[in-house]
Amino acid sequence: MLTKNDVTVSDALRVFDKIRHSGVQQIGFKDIGLPKEELRRLVRMMHEDQLETFLEVVSETREASMNSARTALELGVDYLIGGTYPEPILDLTRGSGIKFFPYVGRIVGHPCLLRGTIDGIVEDARRVEKLGVDGINLLAYRFDGDVPKLMRSVVSAIRIPVIVAGSIDSAARIQEVSECGAWGFTIGGAIFDKKFAAEGDLLSQLRVVLAQIQSHSDRGSGRA
Repeated sequence: MLTKNDVTVSDALRVFDKIRHSGVQQIGFKDIGLPKEELRRLVRMMHEDQLETFLEVVSETREASMNSARTALELGVDYLIGGTYPEPILDLTRGSGIKFFPYVGRIVGHPCLLRGTIDGIVEDARRVEKLGVDGINLLAYRFDGDVPKLMRSVVSAIRIPVIVAGSIDSAARIQEVSECGAWGFTIGGAIFDKKFAAEGDLLSQLRVVLAQIQSHSDRGSGRA
């Protein structure tokens, strides 16, 4: 994700141009931080490179969230993830071809935090699954409890894919996500903060992460 602190970085176009041939196949941004015209250029460049595109909704109000969903439709992204109003967003996007992975649980603040009990979050995931969404976007490392237990509980309770989003900033967390059976995960600020390689540029960070993903994939730990 071309994001930090739940905001698309202001130089996202420049950053993408530097990393577009890194081997990353899925790339995205938040609904906050860049004007629509720049997002349009960004998505066009991503599609030219045949990358899968993700827009994550972190807006807190219903009106802003719906506007972001409309922007996703206009831009033609492949995945719309996040958002705390699954029913109206699903009504808007149904039949569009966009895959929708909303948040579950109680989301508070910005950057977004996940609150509630594990049982309550699991029940919310089951409820949202029944609506007909394509997957779940789980803010696992923004949860103030047993994160591995939360991930395992949600993944095992539903039949649709789970993306783990937010605050994945170490090799240990990538391993936990893979072992818990998540379909995928997002990384944003940790790349810009050089959490994976103390020295080197953004490409160096990405290469370390991609190597770890490949290692888990080779061992059959699931997609990330």
